[in-house]
Amino acid sequence: MGLSRIEVITGMSKFSSLKSALSKAGVRGMTMTQVLGCGVEKGTPEYEVEEAEEMELLPKQQISVVVETERVDEIVKIIKEQLYTGHIGDGKIFIYQLDNVIRVRTGDEGVDAL
Repeated sequence: MGLSRIEVITGMSKFSSLKSALSKAGVRGMTMTQVLGCGVEKGTPEYEVEEAEEMELLPKQQISVVVETERVDEIVKIIKEQLYTGHIGDGKIFIYQLDNVIRVRTGDEGVDAL
């Protein structure tokens, strides 16, 4: 059974509803970090006509979860449903394959370590 890491970068206001939805879906853990960043719009507010010449780094949150690879599509669907507004700043989702996960305290590996 494979493992995958799903990393989400999105605006600061979305965390509570996303956390709740992932908990209901049986995701057993997550990490959230406050970060600064911008996408291709360089931090330009949606209502501004001209694109900014210099990047404006905006407050974001980066959320990471590790799930069984066969659950990735299900979890990504939930994330997209929770984050979608149709406006700039909804976020990005990155998916990585993992070789292994090890719980240091017990030595459990793979899915058992989740």
